[in-house]
Amino acid sequence: MRRYEVMFIFKPNLEEEKRNILIEKFKSIVQADGEIESLDEWGNRKLAYEIDKLNDGYYVLMKFKAGVDVPKELDRNFRISDDVIRHLIINLDGK
Repeated sequence: MRRYEVMFIFKPNLEEEKRNILIEKFKSIVQADGEIESLDEWGNRKLAYEIDKLNDGYYVLMKFKAGVDVPKELDRNFRISDDVIRHLIINLDGK
């Protein structure tokens, strides 16, 4: 298993209930073939630059261990979700 870190940013006006459902969905994708080390919700923060006419976003940072297919599946789900405005997956074991 490899160690990964993913940062994803939700739209700032997303309801808390829907946000929690999406976080659980992303957690379940990781837990299907790996384990979550930590999950930190940073909350609403100012974006470095405007994205889709938005200046703020709700940041979530997740560190996990998983096989190589999990980041691909996470990436696919982030791309099809209209509520995620940006995401970045980093392999912490990479050289």
